[in-house]
Amino acid sequence: MADTANLDELRELYTFFPLEGVTTNPTILNHSGLKLSVAIEGIQELVGNGMVHVQMISADSEDMVREAKKYRSYFDFGDNFYAKIPVTANGFRAMRILKDAGVNVTATAIFTQQQALVAMKAGADFVAPYVSRLDNISSHGIEVVSDIVQNIFEYGLHGKVLAASFKTVDQIYRTSMAGAHSATISTELLYQLIKHPMTDIGVKQFEIDAEGLYDIDF
Repeated sequence: MADTANLDELRELYTFFPLEGVTTNPTILNHSGLKLSVAIEGIQELVGNGMVHVQMISADSEDMVREAKKYRSYFDFGDNFYAKIPVTANGFRAMRILKDAGVNVTATAIFTQQQALVAMKAGADFVAPYVSRLDNISSHGIEVVSDIVQNIFEYGLHGKVLAASFKTVDQIYRTSMAGAHSATISTELLYQLIKHPMTDIGVKQFEIDAEGLYDIDF
């Protein structure tokens, strides 16, 4: 998934990148310079039936529930809407209520395997561990992802890992090899993810070798 609310970036990405959806949060919205109503409406037009994950900003569990339901109806979302709920006591309470109401939940701001386990037991569809932020405090983000994936298999849980917070392509690679089901990635890293200098060299050589040989018009 693309971790951005920049509509120009998303418009270009959706011309070639097989994205499953878009994730947002207040920081991302701030960087885009767009209000929530404008950003999400624009994102909806681009993703089609893809997923849209929207951060709740309320602190109280009842307010989180009201906020999530409001966004879901305001933007006329179907099952592709995911309410991003932080793993706090009020957040866990809100997750249960929202799941009972049929609203998809992404548990966010996860830094430990235990937080993810509790969130999935509370009904979260996705759990989002912050890989780079864990690495920054020497807490080994990839290992946390691996532990969460192991819990899902060991306990037969229905949640999936949506890994977040990356600074390098190597972190994304190691996260995928650790078994993460999905990842939300900045536009810059999405471009780096599919690029390799040897690919550029190979394509350029094809162009040179094809000179004068391809004689069929198209």
